[in-house]
Parts: sequence; C-alpha cells; structure tokens
Amino acid sequence: MTSLSSKNIWIQRQQCPCGDWKCFVAYEGNNEETTVASQLAKAKAASAEAMVVPYVGMVFKSDDDAFEYYGNFARKNGFSIRKERSRLSPQLGIYKRDFVCYRSGFAPVRKKPSGEHHRDRKSVRCGCDAKMYLSKEVVEGISQWCVVQFSNVHNHELLEDDQVRLLPAYRKIHEADQERILLLSKAGFPIHHIVKVLELEKGIQGGQLPFLERDVRNFIQNRKKVVQENDALLNEKRENDIMELLEACKASKEADEGFCFDCSVDDNDKLEHIAWSYGDSVNAYTMFGDVVHFDTSYRSITYGMLFGAWFGIDSNGRMIIFGCVLLQDEAPRSFAWALQSFVQFMRGRSPQTILTDLDPGLRDAVRGKLPNTKHITCIWNISPKVSSWFTVPLGCQYAEFRSEFDALHCVENTEDFELRWNEMVSRFGLGSDKHIALLYSIRTSWALCYTRGHFLARMTTVAFFRSVESFLKGIFSSNACLRSFFDQVGITANFQNQSHLEMQCMPSKACIPMEEHASSILTPFAFNALQNELVLAMQYAMSELADGSYLLHHYKKMDGDCLVMWMPEEEQIHCSCKEFESSGILCRHALSVFIRKNYFQLPGKYFITRWRRESSRTCYDEPAPQDSDNEWFREYQSLSESLFTESSLTRGRTNYVRRELMKEVKRILEEVRSMPEIDGVAVDLTLSPTGRSF
Repeated sequence: MTSLSSKNIWIQRQQCPCGDWKCFVAYEGNNEETTVASQLAKAKAASAEAMVVPYVGMVFKSDDDAFEYYGNFARKNGFSIRKERSRLSPQLGIYKRDFVCYRSGFAPVRKKPSGEHHRDRKSVRCGCDAKMYLSKEVVEGISQWCVVQFSNVHNHELLEDDQVRLLPAYRKIHEADQERILLLSKAGFPIHHIVKVLELEKGIQGGQLPFLERDVRNFIQNRKKVVQENDALLNEKRENDIMELLEACKASKEADEGFCFDCSVDDNDKLEHIAWSYGDSVNAYTMFGDVVHFDTSYRSITYGMLFGAWFGIDSNGRMIIFGCVLLQDEAPRSFAWALQSFVQFMRGRSPQTILTDLDPGLRDAVRGKLPNTKHITCIWNISPKVSSWFTVPLGCQYAEFRSEFDALHCVENTEDFELRWNEMVSRFGLGSDKHIALLYSIRTSWALCYTRGHFLARMTTVAFFRSVESFLKGIFSSNACLRSFFDQVGITANFQNQSHLEMQCMPSKACIPMEEHASSILTPFAFNALQNELVLAMQYAMSELADGSYLLHHYKKMDGDCLVMWMPEEEQIHCSCKEFESSGILCRHALSVFIRKNYFQLPGKYFITRWRRESSRTCYDEPAPQDSDNEWFREYQSLSESLFTESSLTRGRTNYVRRELMKEVKRILEEVRSMPEIDGVAVDLTLSPTGRSF
C-alpha cells in the first residue's frame, strides 16, 4: 500500500475569506488549479493544431520529452500509452526505452484461489502492436533520444475525444481538488454530492471533471487507510522536524547576534508557533519599515502549518524580507501572536501601513495589535478571487461586471464610488451576495478613493507583487523538510537583503535643471519614477484660481482635473491626487507648478530619506545601535517624520505645529537645564536626531 509522502508539500490557501467553509477560492494563473473549463478549452485548442506523427529518426532532448510528446499524440488519436521496457548499461545508463499502447501485450493467466470468491475482471490488453521505441545517442558530447521503431497500427477501436479523457492515464485528481474532496468528505457529504459541488464550483457541466465518481471514492478510501496506518508515525515526524527547526533557530542565534526568534507552546507543551528574523532585516527595517506587506497565502499540507512572511521595499525598489513565521492555525489569536512577535523583533516600532490579504482573522489581529497602523488590502490580493466568486453566478455577464469593478477601484472620490457601487450591485442583482457584502464592508482598505494619501512606498505595483510571488514560488518549489525549508528561506532572504544595485547614471528625458539636480540625490529607482512624472508634467495646462491655488488640466482629458495648493512662503505644495503622500514622489501636477514657477531645484523636503541615495548605503553597511540609550532617537525620528507629513497638508496645520512645537521644546529645554549635569553615565550621541535629514 502506498504510504503518505514524507515530503513537505505547500499549497496556496483556498479557504474563502467570506467565512463560509463550503466556499473556496481558485487562483488565476496557477496551472494546478485552473478551472476544468479552461483546461478543456486549451485541450480543444491544442487538438485543433496540427501535430506531427512520430517517425523513425525523430529526435528528442530526453526520454521524458519523448514520452510526453507520444502521450499528447495518443490522447489526440483516441488511446493512451505506457512504459514497457528499458535497458541499462554501465557507460550510458538507461539507453533504450519502449513506449507502447495501453492495450499492448496480454494479461498473464492466473489460477483462481480455491474456496474464495474472486471477481473475474476482463483485461483490456489485446496484443496491440502500436509502439514507439527509442535509443539514446551521444553526439558531440550531448545526449539525445532517437526514435528507432514506430508503429501506429492498432487492432482495437480508437476512442472519441469525450471518451479518451476517461482512460485511467488521463484521470487525475490534482492536489487542490484532493484537499477539497477530503474537506467535503469530512463534513459528511456523500460521494455523488462531492462531485456535484466540484462541478458547480468549477462552472462546468455534469460529467466534465477530469476524473470519475469512482476515482473520488477510491481516493477517499485509500487516503483514510493511509492516514490510519501512518498517523502516529507522521505525528512523530512532525514533532521531530519542528524541534529540528527550533534547534536551527537557536544555532542561527549563536552564529548571528542580530538573528532573533520567538515561539509559543500549546496546552500540551508542544510548539505551535515559531517566528524569526535576520540581523540585516532588522537593520533594514529601521530605514524601510514604514510600509510592510504580510503575506499568508501558503500553507503546508504535510505539517498543517501556515507560512507567513513580512516584506518591504528598499530605496532601490527591491523587495526586502523582514521576517517569517509558521503558525499552527489561522485563528485571530495566532495572527495576533505573529504580529506581536514581529513588532518585538523590530524593537517595538510598528509600520505606518500594512498590506495583507482579505483574511477576516488577520484583519481582527491587525486592528488589535497595530491600532495606529493603516490596514490596506491591495487590489492584487482581491483580483484572483473575483473570478471564483462571480464567474458562475453571473455567467455571460461576468466580463461586463469585471470591467465595471476594475473601474470602480480607480474612482477618485468617495461620493462617486458609493453611487456607482450601488448602481453596479443593482444592475447585476448582487444585493444579497455575501462576497459583494464582504468587499463593500472593507472598501476603505482597497478602493483608491479611500486609501489615497496613506503612505504605500510604491508597494502596490505589479513589479513588487511579482517579486514577492517569485520569492514564494522559489522557496516552495522544493518539497523539503522544515529544517531544509528554513535554511532555504534564510539563504534566499540574505541574498535579497544583501545584494545592492550600482548607482548608475540615469539618462536625461526632460532636459531641465530640476531633473539633473534630482538625479544626484535620488536612487535610480526613485529618480526614474520622478523623471516619468516630470515628462508627463509638460502635458498639463495650469489655471490660477482666486484663492491662489491652481487647477491642472491634461490637454487630452475632459475631466479629472487636479487642484494644487501652493504656499510660496514655506515652499509648500499640496496636490489633490495625494501622490506625494502615497509614494514619497512628487506628482506631475505639483511638478508642473514648480516648473512654471521657474524652480531649478526642488525643495529638499520633497526628497524624503527613504528614496535618497545615501539611505541605500547606510541601511546595510552601518548596523543600527543595539543599546537602549539610542532607542528614543529612532522613536523621535519616526514621530518627527509623521508630524511633518501630517502638518504639511494645510497651512493651518503647519502654523499650529510650529507654534505648539516651539512652546514644548522651550519648556523641555528649561527642565533639562535644571537637571544635574553629571550622573555617572555618559551617553553616546553619535546618532543624533538631527543627523538624519528628511
């Protein structure tokens, strides 16, 4: 009997954030989890293409390529194949391969046991002579496989397209469907109901699944037997592997003082959660910890643990790994523990903004543990779920709905959003839909009209999303035990955190002094963003209003004007698009005003620290001080930056902060001067609050 695999298998979480355990999410773009409808469409498209019949002399790079090619040919022509024989030599290894029709040969004659009931199942083998034999050759040191015999003559009837898919070779239950089947079976669903649920969820007609009802029954029965026989052994292996992971964390702590980890145990004194971070990650957080993306999209089937990782973006636009966590479940208290551990690793400093998935438990944890942090759900965490939710109920209307939903995400003001949202819900009859209700309840975390103005450090771009996705797929591609997985994550994280980009010279596009000045201050990544805004600034017309503000209008667009407030005394500028507040890069509208005001250089306040060239050097090259005397300096810097950002929005705020801040500074200064000058402890002031420009 086949035993349960000891490999560590990771899959994307499929539990729907709506809270209904019967509902699940299929991710777009995942080959293992695409809908059966799309698979059938691809199969029909492939069958429509001309396929070369194998012939003697045909060459393949490997025997696996040859088997795959012959298998595709067989499926298109109404039969399946199997591997018959192989020949081995000490010099070449396997040098011959025989692939034959599934009905090749004859079944061996077996004697029936006496006194026992024996089911006489007729064999499908009928001596078919269809085959493809290959031989391995080495040409100029390169191995290749050549077809030496081929026959496509069958002595049996070939199957039609709707029948060939039912052959055992083509009936497969993918891992995502396996998990869903086991969940429904555990809930008490009979086999035929499980099949019906899968058909409805995938939006296909009855009987179009890539497996049969009896395959589902056999899978459930076999899995139950495997679990019963291996449960005790697997639990022991899990505990041993988790303890090895804990020992690996302790060893990493001894080798690197900057490494930090934390763990918790359950009521039975068994480890349930473990989180860790690296010295370089903690140092990077001091500079780039203003915005954090917490990804919890993968979990291990083997260990039953959820993997979470905290990501950031540095001054060169590269992804940073701040820390990782393994959780035993997806309960709010588990997420709360993870967030609390992360803040502890980062010396008590919470991020300004955190980006997460839609998970309701995670949202509750963020609200409880990070009350002063803005919680954002990026649109690329929502988009993959929309098709799973609305493709089946909307049918042919889905494309129109998706277009309207995507447009709603970009609506500029809340009044228009509310109006158009209600119109969309009414037009498509989604008033009672639970997923629409979920999206509306969290609209302040994903709709641009609600999130605009909160600092995101350009972490909502497609480029950043792809870098995170690439990292996760890379570490989950190998089925390794927890200890090996931990080592692999560490190697990848250290490589990401320590690799630096060269400060290359960026070519001029706008050809103005302001551009040249910015190129000497900003990193190439930030300068490229500003440069693009400078080029687009030339396309706007400017009209001065009675109150001294300016209306910016694009020469092609009839609406979408932006209002820019300009305060020349303080060289203060504020645009209604709030791009600077969101990304730290001035928008094209504000730049257009500066250009027309004959500025050769932008004021220094608009080159924030995280995008300056020196930030990429000092972040990793100069470790952050470890002693507690310097903790208040970092807190002072964080509060000062937040105060500056908030006070710069209006002139009233600026005047208030200036007035009140001067009072408080004078009061504190008088109290400090009245204190004793000597207390026996010298404080290192090499890190000064004024030593970091903003």
